[in-house]
Amino acid sequence: MKQPMIKKIVAASVSITLVIAPMASHACTAVNIVAKDGSVVAGRTMEWAFDMKWQLTANPKGTPITLSAPSSLKLPATSLSSKYAFVAVAPGVLAGPPAYLEGQNEAGLAISGNFLPGFTEYQTVTPQDKNYVSILNLGGFILGMFGTVKELRSELPKYKVWFDPSEVKGLPTPPWLHLVLTDRGGDSIIVEFVKGQMRVHDNIAGVLTNAPTYDWHLNNVRNYLSLTTTATASVAVGNTNVTELGQGGGLLGLPADYTPPSRFVRAAYLKQFTYQPSNSAEAIQTVGHILNNVDIPVGVARSSDGKQVVSDYTQWVNLKDLKNNRMRIANYANRTNFIEINLNEVFKSGKSKTWQVDKMPYPKNDLTAEFLK
Repeated sequence: MKQPMIKKIVAASVSITLVIAPMASHACTAVNIVAKDGSVVAGRTMEWAFDMKWQLTANPKGTPITLSAPSSLKLPATSLSSKYAFVAVAPGVLAGPPAYLEGQNEAGLAISGNFLPGFTEYQTVTPQDKNYVSILNLGGFILGMFGTVKELRSELPKYKVWFDPSEVKGLPTPPWLHLVLTDRGGDSIIVEFVKGQMRVHDNIAGVLTNAPTYDWHLNNVRNYLSLTTTATASVAVGNTNVTELGQGGGLLGLPADYTPPSRFVRAAYLKQFTYQPSNSAEAIQTVGHILNNVDIPVGVARSSDGKQVVSDYTQWVNLKDLKNNRMRIANYANRTNFIEINLNEVFKSGKSKTWQVDKMPYPKNDLTAEFLK
């Protein structure tokens, strides 16, 4: 083989390694369901390999929101007062103001940020730019200032979204994110930052996982068009009628591993095949059951970083009822015991409060005392 060709192959191999290597950890899945009565429920799992000290914070209307550029540019910051109250989740390990990547506001707009390593390249702010926001402040900006996805389609592309690692302390990995934004009308988009440009996709699948990019996942779903809800009941083999062993054979070939492409396919097809729920209560149950199929027990999705072995696991799950402004959240130790929050009452109170997700008052549901009465 000629030397130039060898160099090309080696270069290609290195490029592929650089893209794939960061994907070894950090898995999240988001699913939207629209009920027959128009209710919208947006749910997501948060998988991570490190203890991020996740915090849930209630932010009243009028919460300060700062839009700034990289400090090296010395551009003026803009201080806003939020139009909407919102409740959101941020990693507590991050030094400085909360970086919200999950939550919903009183207008029924929801955000979920999923990890997109290997593909994310944020925008470059120049001295001539007037509108800019750090990726760390983007979640609060969206939840605090916008009420619908229609607004976001129009306004968000007017801003440069940037990231400077020198201005961040406490995060174990850079915040390489793509976002799913959904409103109570059922409108939903995916926002990604690829090759220094903002890309906005209609969320036609109602599903988001991690890398690769959203358009790649949609193309990959076409590899599974033979999946069906109804299996072949029997086949004649010679003079023998061979019958199915049980239900579910139509989904033979549905990927069961925890890679982002497989979780995307699994969630997308389960969402497509499940009966449409009638109302928000049924939609919450439906989203919960779909997300159960991508729940990761600690230890089964491991990766190595030198001598250290870490495992992704489902650190928490959040279900957002956008019609009724309710939230259900559960951590790993209480996966089936959701805390329910009536956000209308939280928003009405006008108070700010923060809870650690792992230290919320999860119900134990122990009926022993009732049986012994």
